[in-house]
Formats: sequence, C-alpha cells, structure tokens
Amino acid sequence: MSGMRGVNPRQMQQAMKKMGIKQTNVDNAVEVIIRTTDKEIVLTNVEVVCVDMQGSRNYQISGDEEIRELGASGTAAAAVSFPAGDIELVMSQTGCDRERAIKALEDADGQPAEAILKIMAG
Repeated sequence: MSGMRGVNPRQMQQAMKKMGIKQTNVDNAVEVIIRTTDKEIVLTNVEVVCVDMQGSRNYQISGDEEIRELGASGTAAAAVSFPAGDIELVMSQTGCDRERAIKALEDADGQPAEAILKIMAG
C-alpha cells in the first residue's frame, strides 16, 4: 500500500473510521496477566490499545515482562519470580538451563550479576 505513505495521523483516523475501525487507549491500565497451563506472563507498566473492527476487539499491549511459573494447583508458585530478562541474561552469560538460572537468582537475592558469578564459580 505505497499510497498510504505520507498520510498524516488525522487522515489515517478518518480512513479507519470509514472502514469501521475504532482505536482507543485503555486508560489507567497497570498490569496485564496472560495465564497458560504452566506459567503466567505478567506485563507491568503497560500501555493498552483496543482496536475495534466491526465488533471484533483486539488488544495491543506493551510493557515490562515477567514470567511466573505456576505450581501444581494452577496458581503462581510460592517461589520468588524474576524478570524474564534477568533469567535470560544469567542463561546467556553462563550457558546454564532455565532452572539453574532461577536457582542462582534465588540464591543471589535476585541479583543477576551475583547469580552469574555463583554459577561461574562452580
């Protein structure tokens, strides 16, 4: 659609309105939780936009992500959870698996640098 290039936002809104598309911000949203069978993806500091297309609503979400593993009861595990970025950093710097990275973060009170050093030390 090279014809849409250079269209100002107001013209875009008018075009969307003609097509029956309405976009609104969800005000005062602070957290979004996506729960799967084995974990929760928790997004904080979120910005949520609702796009309504002819009665079908879609949500676009951006924010800080944290992964929480779920216990056998389907609720968040009692263990401390850590931001996904911290877990991935420990894994990438040490080559360890996810469980070992989480254990090291637990032992290091959630400090990624200390967790990396603990794993590297053996």
